[in-house]
Amino acid sequence: QVQLVESGGGLVQPGGSLRLSCAASGSIFSINAMGWYRQVPGKQREPVAVNVRGGSTNYADSVKGRFTISRDNAKNTVYLQMNSLKPEDTAVYYCWYRSNREYWGQGTLVTVSP
Repeated sequence: QVQLVESGGGLVQPGGSLRLSCAASGSIFSINAMGWYRQVPGKQREPVAVNVRGGSTNYADSVKGRFTISRDNAKNTVYLQMNSLKPEDTAVYYCWYRSNREYWGQGTLVTVSP
């Protein structure tokens, strides 16, 4: 089992920045992929940034050049640095880990508004 706890969401003005954090605990040695998804009410959850262990990171076209995923292995934490935020980035952001099954964080709301 893996437990994921997210933090860092909030209200930010267009053009601003936020950093989301996802602290993992449990059987994280079995993780083979991790990343971030987001969901807007009434729409499907979509991938934002996904990293496969030993491979590259794939970013959604809409966030390329603005968002960066990173990891601190000592803290078992993955981050999503979000820069140049736009109103269309407003969503609930979910941390995601995968081993033999998928694990999701509880979600953190990011609101980009003047």
